[in-house]
Amino acid sequence: MSNTIYIGYYFTVEPLVPAVEILIAELGYGGFESFVETENGVTAYIQKEEWNSDILEDVQILKSDEFKISYIFNEIEQTNWNEEWEKNFQLIVVDDVCTVRAPFHDVPKTKYDIIIEPKMSFGTGHHETTHMMIQHILNNDFLNKSVLDMGCGTGVLAILAEMKGAAKIDAIDIDNWCYLNSLENVQRNNCKHISVYEGDASLLKEKAYDVIIANINRNILLADISKYVTCLKKEGLLFLSGFYNNDIPIIEEECSKYRLKLKESLEKNNWVSLKFIN
Repeated sequence: MSNTIYIGYYFTVEPLVPAVEILIAELGYGGFESFVETENGVTAYIQKEEWNSDILEDVQILKSDEFKISYIFNEIEQTNWNEEWEKNFQLIVVDDVCTVRAPFHDVPKTKYDIIIEPKMSFGTGHHETTHMMIQHILNNDFLNKSVLDMGCGTGVLAILAEMKGAAKIDAIDIDNWCYLNSLENVQRNNCKHISVYEGDASLLKEKAYDVIIANINRNILLADISKYVTCLKKEGLLFLSGFYNNDIPIIEEECSKYRLKLKESLEKNNWVSLKFIN
């Protein structure tokens, strides 16, 4: 990776909260691989080969009147990526029960201890959507369940599902980096029941799950909910996140087409996570 060329974007954001979190999430979905929060905003990195001049076209927060966001960007040669990433990777603790940390952090005293190599995959637990999905897993029964983690990122949710007693877990991500990183993290946490796949919802044919976890973005969820339903068992649970509070009506409307019933909603800084039952 030392020869990989990156494009660095340096964003100045006013006000910082909640704009920085929203900006990071939208950039992450758009292909940016790592982020460093600064006093004035955030710095975001993307591989040059993944970059194009319209890369920010779908970043909606840049078009919002609620925030003042400016940026500059330049080409950089990444020479010690992991060292820089480690400097900015902080462990998190969810509900005093689950810790998500890097290998170099001290061993915590929480019931669940997840070790994630601090690379560039999305899903370290720091973002609100991952945090809420962890809460959902902690608060629901996964014992002997079959589970799908769709858009698995680092594999953190699949790993926690196994720690909670799930019998069989499929973790799927379309991004090659996420696929490889999930494989590493599954091994690092000594998981025995997780299978990791590179691909999209087309891999779900003839599958059946008790629980489906999908922390992606709104448009992908809307396109794929019908596919999730075909492999969700009766009385099965569907957890969705990756969208804002004002997206709930359109998500709920799509789910209602397939008689999915909304059972619970979590919210954190305008991001939401919903629990449906089949």
